[in-house]
Amino acid sequence: MADLPYSTALIVGAGAGISAALARALSAAGLRVGLAARDAAKLAPLAAETGALTFAADASDPAAVARLFAEADARLGEPEVVVFNPSARVPGPLAELDPEAVRRAMEVTAFGGFLVAQQAAKRMVPKGRGAILLTGATAGVKGFPRSAAFAMGKFALRGLAQSAARELWPQGIHVAHFVIDGGVRSERRPDRADRPDGTLTAEGVARSYLDVLRQPRDAWSMEVELRPWNEPF
Repeated sequence: MADLPYSTALIVGAGAGISAALARALSAAGLRVGLAARDAAKLAPLAAETGALTFAADASDPAAVARLFAEADARLGEPEVVVFNPSARVPGPLAELDPEAVRRAMEVTAFGGFLVAQQAAKRMVPKGRGAILLTGATAGVKGFPRSAAFAMGKFALRGLAQSAARELWPQGIHVAHFVIDGGVRSERRPDRADRPDGTLTAEGVARSYLDVLRQPRDAWSMEVELRPWNEPF
């Protein structure tokens, strides 16, 4: 698996599930990996398993994101792959949503994506290479009832990905957006007995991320939809 054209990766919003599987896959491919989360202590087991470095940062805070990248530069090396995973949900009827909770969700899911992509671009543009991967969801393509805040954030993240790709691709930076269209299997979310293979596996999603990182410049993907084979769409 040591065929990726990159040597360092920073995963922002790391935790269990997709980001953990991605950390394992990137580490196995020979990359130096950094893991960032608001609570860096929770990342200790994954860091021990993968040899990754850990960083504490709030992705919605401009100063915190700037410090994160400065620290990553010093400890990890300037990240050549940056993955943005954070998101926030505020479920409930539109008329009853707390405006401040919605604002916070937007700051995490959308504004945080901008802050992370901006810091990544500042480092990648002078070198003319790199990859910025943004983790989206079905909600970034179609909004569902009682999920306005999540849809707003994911739609904005998808717009960021499209704009950044059109700007940065000609400068050698691969920007890609992943629509995770389905639930990701876990201990808390196992497959239903009456619907086997009804969820994605984190490992399968991670393999798709690495496949995108391997793409040649003459055949880059901007958006990739991932879903179980029996997911309706």
